[in-house]
Amino acid sequence: MKRVIKTINKNRKAIICISLMLTLLILYHMFNTNMVQALSKYGSRGNEVTQIQTKLKRWGYYSGNVDGIYGSQTLAAVKYFQRKNGLVVDGIAGKRTLEAMGIFSSSSNSSSSSSSSNDLNLLARLVYGEARGEPYTGQVAVASVVLNRVRNSNFPNTIAGVIYQKGAFNVVDDGQINLTPNSTAKKAAQDALNGWDPSYGSIYYFNPATATNKWIWSRPHVVTIGKHRFCK
Repeated sequence: MKRVIKTINKNRKAIICISLMLTLLILYHMFNTNMVQALSKYGSRGNEVTQIQTKLKRWGYYSGNVDGIYGSQTLAAVKYFQRKNGLVVDGIAGKRTLEAMGIFSSSSNSSSSSSSSNDLNLLARLVYGEARGEPYTGQVAVASVVLNRVRNSNFPNTIAGVIYQKGAFNVVDDGQINLTPNSTAKKAAQDALNGWDPSYGSIYYFNPATATNKWIWSRPHVVTIGKHRFCK
């Protein structure tokens, strides 16, 4: 009888061990599958890759065909974008890289509330980098220029697209876009998102004391706030 009980106990332990191993294998497979689905990388295909190529081509990072195939040119373009925008340069369009491009999929906070939060934070970082120390109205005006560009057919149609458009803002080139914004910059960004536009529809601004581009002076002047001249 004791021998039978021991045999039963051994069998139970073996079954439990096998069950645990199977569970771990299933969890590992699910995690690995989700990770593959959540990342656009070399060899990937699909709509998300098409979005990446379209945006990078519009911003001047990519010159290949928009074919939805994550090939060597797309890989190089993603690395170029990552390098220029203070991201980890691994050539993988993961969560942070996709967010920087303004692409919000199920693997990168696709809900509207998450998207709104990401937009607010990015806009606040732009305001902080470009206009900290300026009058509050001037900070809201800088944020408004970004939003006015989003609504203008000559510019990308997302906040991330406008901000990361190649050569658009100095703070992206020098890395200040990655600084943590203060409460004033966040409030200014929120006021602009809520509809306040002290730039009166401007799509450009510059500092007359430091501007070296002659073309910018040709833009119709709308208003001057602090050190910035806002134009259309």
